[in-house]
Amino acid sequence: MKSICIKSNNKYIIDYLLKDFSNINLDSTYLSNNSFKIYDNVIIHYLGNNIDNFYKILCDELTKCILFFYEKKLTKKIISYNYFYFNDIDSKQILDNCIDLFNFDEAIYNEKYTAIYNALYSYLNEHHSIVLNGFVNFRLKDYKEILDYNVDICVSNFLIEKEYFEFINLLHLYVNSKESSTNVLHLIYVNKESILIDDNKNIVSTEDHIFDAKYLSDISFSSNDYCLNTLLNLLPERLNIHLVDNYEDEFINTLKLIFENRVHICNDCDICRVYRITNNIVTTKSYK
Repeated sequence: MKSICIKSNNKYIIDYLLKDFSNINLDSTYLSNNSFKIYDNVIIHYLGNNIDNFYKILCDELTKCILFFYEKKLTKKIISYNYFYFNDIDSKQILDNCIDLFNFDEAIYNEKYTAIYNALYSYLNEHHSIVLNGFVNFRLKDYKEILDYNVDICVSNFLIEKEYFEFINLLHLYVNSKESSTNVLHLIYVNKESILIDDNKNIVSTEDHIFDAKYLSDISFSSNDYCLNTLLNLLPERLNIHLVDNYEDEFINTLKLIFENRVHICNDCDICRVYRITNNIVTTKSYK
């Protein structure tokens, strides 16, 4: 017979374990629950012969329990300790971003699960009892390193996104504070590249305004950077964006945020059709 005692002073954890262990698909398994001064004990007895399978099921249930009850608290502790300079609102947003990543990124979830599971399997093969709080605090080094690494990624992404929206907001305020110098401009967008034409379908040079640049990418001087800079100089009353290949990416979303109700998206007009033919793009659906 094998018996494992799981100790916790958290009533919700005890209830969780009793419910889960009572439903495990393993014959010759019995549960008991005893309360003492400090801990409640859940004791699971196994009278069968497949000991390895018993440990696997036990470690699986305990791994899920640790992920459910401890992960958010551990993540919050990492953020508070390593990134104490964020205010409460930013810290909460980072925490939410971390929890979303941990729960919905399958590769990260599997990595966390494996780290906890292996630590439990090794520990329970040498001990007959486990204090969950102590185990989580002192025996899960690999798991905590995974959390720490991914929290750092979430913080970096948060800062990039925050700076991006602050920058977009500045450009939006700038656009609304200036008078337009042209009525209509057309932006033809195909293969992630931009072409600007005026209402007479003449190409607008994006190089004429380089020395008055209000925006250029820190990474590369792409056609989209020059296009945005030209738009910020000409400030059209209306910006018709022609999505020739029906693809709307971050650059298009950025334009929509900056120019808001000046932007009009088009997928099927004479201009779209001409550039679609020119670029040998075949579409199966037309948009109006």
